[in-house]
Amino acid sequence: MNSSASGNLRVGVAKVDITPEDLTNLNPLGGSFIGVHDPIHLRALVLDDGAHEVALMSADLIEAGDMTPVRERIERELGIPFDHIVITATHTHSAPRIGLVSPGALAHGGPPESDTYTAWVYDRMIGALKEARASSQPARFGLGKGTADVNVNRDEYIAGKWAMGVNPDGPSDKTVWVLRFETLTGDPIAVLLNYAVHSTVVLGTEEVSADLAGAATAYVERHLGGGVVALWTLGPVGDQSPRVALGKLRGATDDERVFAYEAMAAQGLMVGAEAVRVAGGIRELTSTVRIGAAERVLACPMKEGVDVMEDMIQEKVDAVDLRLGLVTINEVALAGVSGEVVTDIYRRLQRESPLANTLLISIANDRIGYLADDQSYARNTFEVNGCPIVQGYAETGIVDGLVGMIRGTLR
Repeated sequence: MNSSASGNLRVGVAKVDITPEDLTNLNPLGGSFIGVHDPIHLRALVLDDGAHEVALMSADLIEAGDMTPVRERIERELGIPFDHIVITATHTHSAPRIGLVSPGALAHGGPPESDTYTAWVYDRMIGALKEARASSQPARFGLGKGTADVNVNRDEYIAGKWAMGVNPDGPSDKTVWVLRFETLTGDPIAVLLNYAVHSTVVLGTEEVSADLAGAATAYVERHLGGGVVALWTLGPVGDQSPRVALGKLRGATDDERVFAYEAMAAQGLMVGAEAVRVAGGIRELTSTVRIGAAERVLACPMKEGVDVMEDMIQEKVDAVDLRLGLVTINEVALAGVSGEVVTDIYRRLQRESPLANTLLISIANDRIGYLADDQSYARNTFEVNGCPIVQGYAETGIVDGLVGMIRGTLR
């Protein structure tokens, strides 16, 4: 664990367009996108307390695979330590993927065009971090939280088995976490928001889109103004769907497209408006911070996927790496996990964490698949079938690992 005595906070941000010009074979669900509905972006946030610098990046992509190569490049070229870098995807299913699939992971693979796109995005990441550093200025930050009833549990018992559906009685975290970063005179610089929902509202249109997450961040940026950058991070998203979605993999009609984008805008507005409300109500902000960062990699016994999508070709290995990343800002913990964590694991983490303000970031620095709680294995839910880790290792590894890492910041 790397932490330091308190220092004065400096914050820098950047936002760059990562919309591909050539859409050939970049649809992670197979084939090519037929067009671009709205652009996709990479957003970067650099925090510095005078002793430690951390970089947080959020990209409008379905997933970011193993980010080791680009994190090593960032450390080499910019001097930001490897374990001080968190790269996450908003998980819009209407955008490409980047990065390699880790051995044993259950993730969407990509053709050569995906590798070319990945290399281009990596260059954009370096550029964004340089831009963010150049814009760095004295700042203060504060935390707030609200709620939005946009997500719903998707594990429904249908015709004698568990399937993907709508289960309003299932576990669902409605919290909208908001970190506000502003100048010393009160002008907003950045908002980091955290919410648990799949951006699958317009899946089936076969058009590039930032989907629900993009609609929410665009709303925040538009309403706060002043060049503010809003970063979307995923909470415990593994078992959470949007309440309203097109519900198709491909082949949407014109009328269905109209419906999908209306639903995207409406639900994005709900989360974005709540984030704006919460950000505006944060009264306790400080420029005196202590930043900490750490990473832990757990080798967990691999479980083969069951009834997963055809493009998820899982490499057979003895163990799959589960990455845990942590960034702390005073008494706030941003706890990253390299998969889609389900709600009950996060609830346990919240109960056991020594910091009440513990936010979970799914798909942090890799995406190895769904990460299901131990109790759900007996139900063979969608998340269990898509989990690459044997029962008894994911939940305990995540909770015990992150709690231990957080405790390390308090020494």
